[in-house]
Amino acid sequence: MELPLFKLEEYLTQWEFKAPYLLCCSDAESISMSDLVAMADAESKKLWETLHLGYTEVPGLPVLRETITSQYSSISAEDVLTFAGAEDGIFCTMHGLLSPKDHVIAIVPAYQSLVDLPKSMGADTTAIALKPELQWKLDLDEVAKAFRPNTKLLVINFPHNPTGANLDAASLDKLIELCRKAGAYLFSDEVYRFMEIDENDRLPSVADIYERGISLSVMSKAYGLAGLRLGWICTKDQVLLKKIQRVKHYTSICNSAPSEILSLMALRAKDKILARNRDIIRSNLELLDPFFERFAHVFRWVRPKGGCIGFPELLLKEDIDSFCKSLVEKKGVLLMPASIYNTPGNFFRIGFGRKNMPLCLEKLTEFLKS
Repeated sequence: MELPLFKLEEYLTQWEFKAPYLLCCSDAESISMSDLVAMADAESKKLWETLHLGYTEVPGLPVLRETITSQYSSISAEDVLTFAGAEDGIFCTMHGLLSPKDHVIAIVPAYQSLVDLPKSMGADTTAIALKPELQWKLDLDEVAKAFRPNTKLLVINFPHNPTGANLDAASLDKLIELCRKAGAYLFSDEVYRFMEIDENDRLPSVADIYERGISLSVMSKAYGLAGLRLGWICTKDQVLLKKIQRVKHYTSICNSAPSEILSLMALRAKDKILARNRDIIRSNLELLDPFFERFAHVFRWVRPKGGCIGFPELLLKEDIDSFCKSLVEKKGVLLMPASIYNTPGNFFRIGFGRKNMPLCLEKLTEFLKS
């Protein structure tokens, strides 16, 4: 196994804790631990106060897994396997599922491990790119043509990172039809589910509606609780889930006991937390829309349909890497260039899930004027 440099994580390692104005963040505004504990119901508060800091169960705390199922329509606790964040879940799933003889189709741009982990295992990987000229819409015909007799897996991510695009229900049904016909699995990165700009656009979870569906979620994005380092995989394929769990024995083994209880608290207060975070997103979009209209000669903006990130295009002759470097060095504002996603063009990731986005936008405006 040979893993390439993880560009996004290297970039954030360099800048995330140095730049004062993070305008590329992919998560929602976080909260303090004291605020989270104050939201806890009586049962989870008692679990917190009596917590012993020993090893935890490999699949995850039973009451936590049961609570996770409330986000799905037909998933049971036995269909849930928890991890130390989404990345751990991606790594274990790919290693539990794939072999060098397999073919994988992945939608790009994407979080790098969704594409590079299958490649690192020797699986032949076909990338299907969302196209800016189609408002980042997925070309279903192109996906259909990519299937081969040995296609084992289709990897999707909607609401999409980094474009903010989303699928409609008919398109998701078509993807499931293609996978079912090929006997392929469908891995759905759903970390931005519940962050749809219009809640009517919310799709069902793939694990709920496809027998070979694998759904990934995490506390980091929609809930804004990245510090908990807790995610999960859901699938009704118990044989596959057992294989994934055996890979987990070689990675995190089990979760942090405090993180499990804190995640339980958050999931039981999910309506309050998610409503707060969607309000922040909507307020920030009300600032971003006129900003991009004002600077329409500098940027091209495709308004996201979900998540708290977008992928605008810089229209200046300057390349986006130089623009981002100059911006962070002169004004302390961090954007993420498309090269981090191995994507051609002058695109960049912008985040609008945090409360200080207005100040970040102010600094970006100063830079543009200068």
